[in-house]
Amino acid sequence: MKFNELTLTKTKKSRQVGRGISAGRGKTAGRGTKGQGARKSSLKQGFAGGQTPIYMQLPKLRGFKTKQIAPENIYTGQLDAIKGVVIDNKVLAETGLVSNPHVNVKLISKGELKSKKTVKVQAASASAKAAIEAAGGQLEIVTRAPRISKKAKTEA
Repeated sequence: MKFNELTLTKTKKSRQVGRGISAGRGKTAGRGTKGQGARKSSLKQGFAGGQTPIYMQLPKLRGFKTKQIAPENIYTGQLDAIKGVVIDNKVLAETGLVSNPHVNVKLISKGELKSKKTVKVQAASASAKAAIEAAGGQLEIVTRAPRISKKAKTEA
């Protein structure tokens, strides 16, 4: 394409219809003769000519989806890598075992625990509790720390 071949594109003016035979678009005004398309009324969106529309044929979505977040799992074998004696959500988030300190954490028995630890988590399996007590430590089941909103931080 060359510069001299470029043409201006103008918006085409819509033709006035239904103003008599001499205007060129009189009588049926370009709508053909008779039938649904020739009438004044417009069709509803999704109308399928009297047949049951597709959106009515599809099944409804039943029930609901829970907004509860599943707890993040940590294992007893991972606790020896942490240097501190007291282990809680904040310490686990700092070491990278959980995504952030505000999630629920569940302790599961997998691997050996050799050192004495005090573990504060939201849930633990019975075998994990036994493993911590066998190592001389203790397990505390705590509720999740509430998330502090931005508004509350600015007021404090």
